[in-house]
Amino acid sequence: MSEDTGARPDYDIHKVLGALPHRYPLLLVDRVRSLEPGERIHAVKAVTFNEDFFQGHFPGAPIMPGVLQVEAMAQAAAILGIETLGLAGTGKLVYFMGIESAKFRAPVTPGCLLDLEVEFVQKRSRVYKFKGRASVEGKTTSEAEFTAMIADPPST
Repeated sequence: MSEDTGARPDYDIHKVLGALPHRYPLLLVDRVRSLEPGERIHAVKAVTFNEDFFQGHFPGAPIMPGVLQVEAMAQAAAILGIETLGLAGTGKLVYFMGIESAKFRAPVTPGCLLDLEVEFVQKRSRVYKFKGRASVEGKTTSEAEFTAMIADPPST
């Protein structure tokens, strides 16, 4: 998708935790390599053998589910949206609204660094469309277009 032109080397796991409400075992972004607010993000997920989903997908031949690759892209997109709008720490949430054109190209196995590249396609008020690509060592593992909205968290 793009080169790393908007590097933010200080965007480590602590800053990711400040931007996203997700926590273990569903936090799927470990670091942001580059971020261009309003444009694109390159994030990374370190896929380890200890991931909960490997217990059942599949014993003896562990593969990261494609739907979780799409979720990881969506989490990267959420960071992009939150940073673009300056909403970090406000409690606002980014909700999935739709997934289109999802394609799964290659397996992701333990020990991989999963690169997550996401860019804005369309921006309207609180609804945004993104295009994402996940890859390992330059080889595409999955890609999708998805729509999300920014909203207040549900009241308790």
